[in-house]
Amino acid sequence: MNIRKINLTQAAAYLVVVFILLPVAIKAQYKDIENRIDSVLALMTLGEKAGQLSLFTNDWDETGTFIKKEYATYINQGLAGGILNAYGAGYTRRLQEMAVKNTRLGIPLIFGYDVIHGQQTIFPVPLAEAASWDLAAIERSARVAAIEASASGLHWTFAPMCDISRDPRWGRVMEGAGEDHYLGAAIAAARVKGFQGQGFEKANAIAACVKHFAAYGAAQAGREYHSVDMSERTLREVYLPPYKAAVKAGALTVMTSFNDLNGIPATANQFLLTDVLRKEWGFNGFVVTDYTSIMELMNHGVAGDTAGAAEMSINAGVDMDMQSDFFRVALPGLVRSGKVEQRALDEAVRRVLRVKFQLGLFDDPYRFCSVDREKNEIMKPEFLAAAKEMACKSMVLLKNKNQLLPLDKQIKHIAVIGPLADSKRDMIGGWSAAGDALKAETILEGIRAKVPKSRVTYARGCEVTGDRKDGFDEAISLASQADMVILAIGEPAWMTGEATSRTDISLPGVQQQLCEAIAKTGKPVVVVLMNGRPLTINWIDEHIPAILEAWFPGTKAGSAIADVLFGDYNPSGKLPMTFPRSVGQIPIYYNMKNTGRPFDPNVNTSSKYLDSPNEPLYIFGYGLSYTEFEYGDLSLDKSEFSDNEFVTVTVTVKNRGIMAGEEVVQLYIHDEVASATRPVKELKGFRKVLLQPGETATVNFRIFPEDLAFYKQDMSYGWEKGKFRIFAGGNSRDTKSAAIELK
Repeated sequence: MNIRKINLTQAAAYLVVVFILLPVAIKAQYKDIENRIDSVLALMTLGEKAGQLSLFTNDWDETGTFIKKEYATYINQGLAGGILNAYGAGYTRRLQEMAVKNTRLGIPLIFGYDVIHGQQTIFPVPLAEAASWDLAAIERSARVAAIEASASGLHWTFAPMCDISRDPRWGRVMEGAGEDHYLGAAIAAARVKGFQGQGFEKANAIAACVKHFAAYGAAQAGREYHSVDMSERTLREVYLPPYKAAVKAGALTVMTSFNDLNGIPATANQFLLTDVLRKEWGFNGFVVTDYTSIMELMNHGVAGDTAGAAEMSINAGVDMDMQSDFFRVALPGLVRSGKVEQRALDEAVRRVLRVKFQLGLFDDPYRFCSVDREKNEIMKPEFLAAAKEMACKSMVLLKNKNQLLPLDKQIKHIAVIGPLADSKRDMIGGWSAAGDALKAETILEGIRAKVPKSRVTYARGCEVTGDRKDGFDEAISLASQADMVILAIGEPAWMTGEATSRTDISLPGVQQQLCEAIAKTGKPVVVVLMNGRPLTINWIDEHIPAILEAWFPGTKAGSAIADVLFGDYNPSGKLPMTFPRSVGQIPIYYNMKNTGRPFDPNVNTSSKYLDSPNEPLYIFGYGLSYTEFEYGDLSLDKSEFSDNEFVTVTVTVKNRGIMAGEEVVQLYIHDEVASATRPVKELKGFRKVLLQPGETATVNFRIFPEDLAFYKQDMSYGWEKGKFRIFAGGNSRDTKSAAIELK
């Protein structure tokens, strides 16, 4: 009896090896992946199917507090579909061998990791990359990350984050593309294309994961994991477009969000996961939860126990359970009892297996596990060069009074001051994957390398947080002796990212007091601001002559910042997110709607504050340059058009300065009369152009009727005939305009 059982098990495993794992046999036996999936499903037990839908962390790297130490046991029993937080070609190979060699069917694991803005070559944080408005550079950043990650044994990244957010109190704004859905959608698609490349034939691409589905960035009060309550109109018009663009770009997986949406947690939300994602958008990849979020259905109060939570989530459309272990434990019993249909379980397994087949893991489970390739594909010179270029493109010049910047390389004495001036860890920011902070360049290092003949002195001044001022005297003394002061201040890397919400988004600690003390020396001061969210820096804007928003620039931070400060790179970044004057203005964003009593400073009952201007400190799309761009009038090839036509919008831009520079030309529209209220402006296009001194560029945009579409009063999607205003300029406020009519 025992011998017969062993032989049957070995025979089943043999069939998998012969007919699935060997490419020659596959081609002879099966015509496509779906037939191969059928052959695997036919051999699987209920327990093995539930195991394929279970994703566990390991103890290599931890991104949460709930750790399943039994992951190795589950792998060896064929009860794990994937592992997260395991990387390194040698290490992942050992885990893969456990799955392939020690289990009955030898189904390979999928390895996932938070490769958010680089694997080991760390690029700027995603919000910073969004400030570049350079889709090709953003795609290249994701491509480099994918090459390094795949060489490190990874198959899958939990990115891009497509969450639109209008609330900088939320710490995860650093991981997204800001407040605008048009820009966010373009960036989401670019990042998916970068991660997944031209496919997985060469094993140098990784599967993208669209997260967090959906509306995670609209958490009430900017508080992490909090409830989201919004109209379907706002959901569809503002929050869903970036996710949809990422799915359309071919993303293989989608991750559910932690929040509830209008009372239904996303992980149990059939409307989101089935009606919208699968039926409307045609998504055929698999849906994974975020970390333990099936278990958290009990905290939400919609499930009473493990079985109830598992039942709700799989019936809503979830395919893989990250870390809760509820699917492994509960799904077999739920299927036997009829609470979950066998068809639903099989379809979820099919989706997971399909991605593994697409990655080529059934053909060669170890194709991402080459130690030699890992040695040769990490932090290559061209990757570091791309990271530096991306860092330069991401920086935004917020203020430059009297053209203090760029700095003269002949300055005799420069004082570099501030708690972020020589902090390697803070250069690479949060969610920096396997990045080695010790390999990062600091601002101090970058400046010293840029001007080796200058005297460059350094004082920390204070810590990033805390109230100690015992370093002030040294900093003031150095500043007083110097010809120029570069003050590196902002947030520490750990202060943005998951679970880092703030009620006060001013500079933490005593950094502003340090800034005030340095300003009193009378020496010229440049503030280099490092942060992962918009900050309220009103005093600095009023009193400091030059401000460079550097964000968290990544591995090549120091040399990139030095290039910008000393004019070897002319800053071209534009803000993807509004900087408020105070927390009291939040939520604040450029594409608001008018009220029945629009803002009028001369009318007491208009839509305004008693104690603050309505306007933010820095508007969406804003950013200065070392040169000056002059916009000509906006022209249209026609003033009227019909459903089957388009309008060509033309605007000229001239570089009036003496330095070459890039300008982001932005196109906005406004629907003057519609069946539902429309935003005062909506971004509908942008072009980044490089102009030499004195050069003029003619920039053309096309506007089609579908560019004017919205969710109408009856929630049908389409356009309405009528008058529209077209705007073009270098930011969302300073624009040229013209009128068109859709007949």
